[in-house]
Amino acid sequence: MKLIGPFKQVVTLANLPLRGKLSDEQLEIIVDGGIVVDQNIIQKVGNFEILKAENPSIEIEPIEGEQIVLPAFVDSHTHICFGGNRPNDFAMRNAGKTYLEIAESGGGIWSSVQHTRNASEEELLKTLVERINFLIDLGITTIEVKSGYGLDVENELKMLRIIKKAQNETKATLVPTCLSAHLKPRDFEGSNPEYLEYIITEILPKVKEEELANRVDIFIEKSAFQPEESKEFLLKAKELGFEITVHADQFTPGSSRIAVEVGAKSADHLEATIDEDIQFLAESDTVATALPGASLGLGEKFTPARKLLDAGAIVAIASDWNPGSAPMGNLITQASILATFQKLTTAEVLAGMTFRAAYALNLEDRGQLETGKKADFVTFKINNFQNILYNQGSLKAEKVYIDGNLI
Repeated sequence: MKLIGPFKQVVTLANLPLRGKLSDEQLEIIVDGGIVVDQNIIQKVGNFEILKAENPSIEIEPIEGEQIVLPAFVDSHTHICFGGNRPNDFAMRNAGKTYLEIAESGGGIWSSVQHTRNASEEELLKTLVERINFLIDLGITTIEVKSGYGLDVENELKMLRIIKKAQNETKATLVPTCLSAHLKPRDFEGSNPEYLEYIITEILPKVKEEELANRVDIFIEKSAFQPEESKEFLLKAKELGFEITVHADQFTPGSSRIAVEVGAKSADHLEATIDEDIQFLAESDTVATALPGASLGLGEKFTPARKLLDAGAIVAIASDWNPGSAPMGNLITQASILATFQKLTTAEVLAGMTFRAAYALNLEDRGQLETGKKADFVTFKINNFQNILYNQGSLKAEKVYIDGNLI
């Protein structure tokens, strides 16, 4: 057992509701605080001197200078296992080219599929671990990682096996998700429904057999899969024992309603969500995940996070780090910008990147500094936690702890 501190401020995020709007006045801020950790779990959080007096023989892990601490961040939606990159997509998009024109010129998701298929396992593992380490440096210790650039049995399994190998090379928690339903690959001879059935019969049983993922995702959009065929696919995936998440309402509305109807853990994107579906989401347990990185990368409007929170929805914020629409990867910068345009409180943003995002991954053991939670936390060399969003990602994490141990 050890006592870590003292911290100028401990921002616990404890006792906050899972859903709905939050005021900054609801935040619990412990001044000159400390954290008692034992066997990877937080035992107690409180005033450092009081905790020290209560445990006179406890090991002290001192914090030098003024630092604040808060729960480590959770990135609940990424595509960081990929080969190649797509800077030409970005340049063409900014020059006014359409999605179809970019795809026809060799860009788009299919470009990433080809690069990922052609990349060696060693190369994919190396770049994946590098991206994981970048996120850890930001204070992110739980990371969802999708497949979806393989799009056949061999290459989807290759991606998921690499994600599994990466877990052995990092202390961060990786949450693999099978996104074989990203789009129908050009080399598949058959219809959309036939490709989705191919995933159900050929890919998912092997994913389950090798324990490569327990989550399944699908991109519901005019350019990918249509609502009714997607709903049928998701219900079949649930019957196989998978948790469900959905790429929903990115360009056209309606698919977030399907996510709720099938009991998805989260509906992600939601830039095109209409008011009646906002209420539908708010009355469900499906997390509404905003992906501001995609809005910035595509020049599209932001997820209506303010309306979702006001309606009572569970709102998470994730990076969507991918080689096409969201290449930045800096969750803190994205969330800070989203807060500016959607008028989100600091409490709402921090909750969206911690315990609310963890809930989207079915990981309710983290994201708050309180007794019994996983001891993942991050410090910043400042005397006021508000500086984190104020600096819009330029303020770097000072120390990152996983299971109570300095990484």
